[in-house]
Amino acid sequence: MEAVIKDYPKQMLEWNVDQKKTFVKNLRKISKPIVIAANKVDLPTAENNIKRIKEKYPDLLIVPVSAESELALKEADKVGLIDYLPGANTFEIKEESKLSEKQAKALKFIKIKILEKYGFTGVQEIMDKSVFNLLNYLAIFPGGVNKLADKDGNVLPDCFLLPPESTALDFAFHIHSDLGNKFIKAILVKTKMMVGKEHKLKNRDVIEIVSGR
Repeated sequence: MEAVIKDYPKQMLEWNVDQKKTFVKNLRKISKPIVIAANKVDLPTAENNIKRIKEKYPDLLIVPVSAESELALKEADKVGLIDYLPGANTFEIKEESKLSEKQAKALKFIKIKILEKYGFTGVQEIMDKSVFNLLNYLAIFPGGVNKLADKDGNVLPDCFLLPPESTALDFAFHIHSDLGNKFIKAILVKTKMMVGKEHKLKNRDVIEIVSGR
């Protein structure tokens, strides 16, 4: 923002209309970052529409999306027709004999026109881009040096999203206030390094919190 207003009058009341508009526009970009979900890429007009949007908003992040395809894949996965992981660029049909002609045709369309063309349906991608690329949030996993799985064998089953510049102490409080209030140290599980409360966390860190009684 300093670069934007460096040649402006020192008093805001003295700014002209164009200067105010430029200031507000740049302030909005910083405080309210925008990503465009270009939905319905399953339609024939999609390519031209995306091209037009990119030309109109060259500075914005634009992600092709087919929400209908994502829903269809999730529903098919839910009833056991396919194996599909949200955000993946493919899926596996379990038993083709169980698919109706309509279902087989729909899955073929999604595979060729959406997944092979764009690499995703865009639904998970738009969320990932918004959270990690625009907001710069951190995905932090609670874990122990000698224990990464829960009682059911799920490895790192929990994940917390924290704002950028979050510290080990912030993470402790995020889990539970008692851990924060009685914080002693944190351990970076990947390296087994002990760190203090002011240690800045990095995306995908696995952290063990050591607290007092």
